[in-house]
Amino acid sequence: MTDAEDRKSQSDEARSAFTAPPGVEAAVTAVDGESSTTSEFAVPRGLDVAAAPAVDESEGSAFSPPNTYSAREAPPAFTPPTGIPLVSLTKDVPWQDRMRTMLRMPVTERPAPEPVQKQDESGPAVPRVLDLTLRIGELLLAGGEGAEDVEAAMFAVCRSYGLDRCEPTVTFTLLSISYQPSLVDDPVTASRTVRRRGTDYTRLAAVFRLVQDLSDPETALSLEDAYRRLAEMRRNRHPYPGWVLTGASGLLAGAASVLVGGDVVVFFAAALGAMLGDRLAWLCAGRGLPEFYQFTVAAMPPAAIGVALTVAAVDVKASAVITGGLFALLPGRALVAGVQDGLTGFYITAAARLLEVMYFFVGIVGGVLIVLYFGVKLGAELNPDTALSISKRPLWQIAAAVLLSLTFAVLLQQERSTVLLVSLNGGVAWSVYGAMHFVAGISPVASTAVAAGLVGLFGQLLSRYRFASALPYTTAAIGPLLPGSATYFGLLSIAQNEVDKGLVSLATAASLAMAIAIGVNLGSEISRLFLRVPGASAGARRAAKRTRGF
Repeated sequence: MTDAEDRKSQSDEARSAFTAPPGVEAAVTAVDGESSTTSEFAVPRGLDVAAAPAVDESEGSAFSPPNTYSAREAPPAFTPPTGIPLVSLTKDVPWQDRMRTMLRMPVTERPAPEPVQKQDESGPAVPRVLDLTLRIGELLLAGGEGAEDVEAAMFAVCRSYGLDRCEPTVTFTLLSISYQPSLVDDPVTASRTVRRRGTDYTRLAAVFRLVQDLSDPETALSLEDAYRRLAEMRRNRHPYPGWVLTGASGLLAGAASVLVGGDVVVFFAAALGAMLGDRLAWLCAGRGLPEFYQFTVAAMPPAAIGVALTVAAVDVKASAVITGGLFALLPGRALVAGVQDGLTGFYITAAARLLEVMYFFVGIVGGVLIVLYFGVKLGAELNPDTALSISKRPLWQIAAAVLLSLTFAVLLQQERSTVLLVSLNGGVAWSVYGAMHFVAGISPVASTAVAAGLVGLFGQLLSRYRFASALPYTTAAIGPLLPGSATYFGLLSIAQNEVDKGLVSLATAASLAMAIAIGVNLGSEISRLFLRVPGASAGARRAAKRTRGF
């Protein structure tokens, strides 16, 4: 061997990581004359295995207990004796129920999502999915949807794209969602602020249909298609123009005046006052004034027309004119949403919504009180005792209740296909209230609660039948039950320096408002309680809260 070949062999050996260094005895690497590798499970040399107990080959199975296991000395089992209940999420129920059921579960107990076909091989684009989720939640929250249903919709969107370990959070003005792929990965969090709110139940229904399509695995809606449909919803104009909304507010006030005993003259006077108030509110909104002042200005024309009729000694029921104008302004939608959030455990959002309702109510009170104060100074003889002389005209009042619900639905920008159903629901609600209060002599608070409960029950049934939101079927139907008369007579007593009597009447109005909100929510919960709910059994449905307050 030449010197060059010797150097080459040394360099090859030096570069080999498996060559034994000089002075170390090489291990025997041949068995029966053939080279073989050593398994990592092989017994090391020098270890005596002869004395080791014989091990049954069946013990190597993962399903057989180890030889040291003893049933008497076994530690407490993690699995309960009754086993872990199987959660069965059927597809023939609305996605709201399915998502609400999973949101009330701990993360470790949620079933794994079904195979997703809406993503490519690289997986879902997590930031875009979270952005789409926040945009959908923003439209729902701005449209007046309850916080629990907004969270359910956000969770449904994320889950439809395979992001099952996500936690949505909804407050009055802030939406946030966090997604953590696994326990060892960093979470991804995004948030969005809701700065503007608008009432458009047509857009709300379109968002619900989008979430329904996303939740259906057979639809396979891609991110691009979802973004395109979301952009179309934002570009679409309201279904009713401004002059139709102004006319609807006038008809609503006129119908409300008939409910409290008004005649034809009162109907047109209340309609005129409500339309003037609506136009003044639009003018203030165009100037950038807050909604508090818009409600204050909108409450003045109906009250002014009622006072003017009294001063002019026109033989009409002026109190019905003012009461009809108040019906068009009372924030029943925000009140029901606030109480619903409180009953479902979203206390921060509920407190914010109820505070908003209080500000609106104070604005209405301020506008009416200003007019009534000057009316009393001018010698207007406004009698609070006329609240006890409401004439009983069942057919006229039922027709007025249906018209009130219909115009309320138009003001809420509902789809034309839902207007007739919600109008009939409002007529049924007033019929139940009239039968209980005027015929049976039951208190107005209890009668209102029962009628509102039927509204919530029918609204929930209709929403489940159409896989849509329950708001378009319930909000307008509670219009005939709003406490317009109690509010007006309380304000009138305060304007006449009868503060105690006025506060009692306002407390009655607040009780009626709470009865409406609680009744609507209770009717919805009763429908979910007795209808089929996803889960292994009827008792498997979890409540919104895990404790009873302690």
